[in-house]
Amino acid sequence: MANINRPSQTLDFIDAIQRLGISYHFEIEIDEILREMYRSHCDFDNGDDDDHHHNDLYAISLKFRLLRQQGYKISCGMDFSSLACFSYDLHKISLYIQPIRKGIPRLEARHYFSIYQEDPSCSEVLLNFAKLDFNILQKQHQKELSEIAKWEITAVDQLPEYMKVTYKALLDVYTEIEENMVSEERSYRVYYAKEAMKNQVRAYYLESKWFHQKHTPTMEEYMAVALVTSAYAMLAATSFVGMGHVVTKDSFDWLFRGPKILKASETICRLMDDIVSHKFEQKRGHVASSIECYMKQHGTTEQETVHEFRKQVTDAWKDVNEEFLHPTAVPMPLLTRMLNLARVIDVVYKDEDGYTNAGTALKDLVSALLIDPVTM
Repeated sequence: MANINRPSQTLDFIDAIQRLGISYHFEIEIDEILREMYRSHCDFDNGDDDDHHHNDLYAISLKFRLLRQQGYKISCGMDFSSLACFSYDLHKISLYIQPIRKGIPRLEARHYFSIYQEDPSCSEVLLNFAKLDFNILQKQHQKELSEIAKWEITAVDQLPEYMKVTYKALLDVYTEIEENMVSEERSYRVYYAKEAMKNQVRAYYLESKWFHQKHTPTMEEYMAVALVTSAYAMLAATSFVGMGHVVTKDSFDWLFRGPKILKASETICRLMDDIVSHKFEQKRGHVASSIECYMKQHGTTEQETVHEFRKQVTDAWKDVNEEFLHPTAVPMPLLTRMLNLARVIDVVYKDEDGYTNAGTALKDLVSALLIDPVTM
C-alpha cells in the first residue's frame, strides 16, 4: 500500500488480494479501508468528496461491488446520460462484473492466477505469495482428508446388514465431536447437530414413502420436504459446531428458525439440482421432482417450468446477497457457511448434473482444488 496514491489504485489492490484468495490474511485492514471508502462515498453524496475517480465507470463498478460485498448499502444508480464522457477499459469491466460471489473461492483464485499475471498492474510478489498460499492450504486439506479416512468402523448387530456400517459410523462421528467439545465447554452444540440430522432422516423417510406410494405431492408439499433433503440445514448446523467463539447458542437458534439465507440457499440447491437431473432420476426410480410436481399442479410444459424455476433461483440469489448487508442477523462467517453451500451448487449443477457425472468436469475441479499444486 506504500506506493498507492489514488483511490482507484486502492480498489484494484484490494480486488486483486480478494480474487487471488489471500484476503483472509488481511481482513481487518481491508475492512478499515472499505469502511473509510463508504464514509467518503456518503460524503460525496452530500457534496463533500474531492475524489475524482467517480468519473471512471470501471472504478465506479468496482467500488460498488467491493462495498456491496462488504455489506455496505450503496445505490447502483448513476446518470448514464453522460456515458460518452466516461473513459474505461472494456476488457477489465468484462472481468470484474461477472457474478464472483457465485464461484467457489479457492477455484476462482486458481483460475484468476493466469488472468492476473497478464494484467499490467500485476505484482509478482503478490502473485507468488498467492500461489504459495494456495499450495500450503492444499497440503493442509490433503492432511485433513487423510485423517478422515482413518476413522474406524464397527458393526451394530440390531440393524439390517446394509445399515450397520453407516449407522455406526454416524454415531462415532457425533461421539468423537462431543468428546472434543466437552473440554471446550461447547458440548451443547452437538445436540443441535444431532437434531439437524434427525430432521434430515425424517425428510428422507417421507420422500421414500412418496416414492413407494407413487405419490406426486403438490409443490408446497414437495418443497417443504425437499428443502430439508437438500441437506443444507444439516450441513450448516454441523459446520457451526467447530467454528469457535463466533458461534453461540443464539446462532443455532437462529439457524433452526429457518432464516431467509438458509431458505434461499436450499432453494438454489433444490431447483438447480432438479432442473438438470430430474430426467435421469425418473428413469432410475426416484420420488417425483419439483419439475414433475410443478408441471402436474400448474399444467405447464417442462420448458415453462424450467423458465419459472430459473427466475426463482435468481430471486433466491438476491435474498442471499441481501442478507449480507449491514446490519447482519449473525456474524459474517456464519452467513458465509450458507453462501458456500449455494456456491457449490452453482458450480456443480449450472450446466449438468456434475455430482452424478463426477468423472467429467467435477473430477477436474476436485483435482485443481485438492491434488494438483499450482506451478510457481
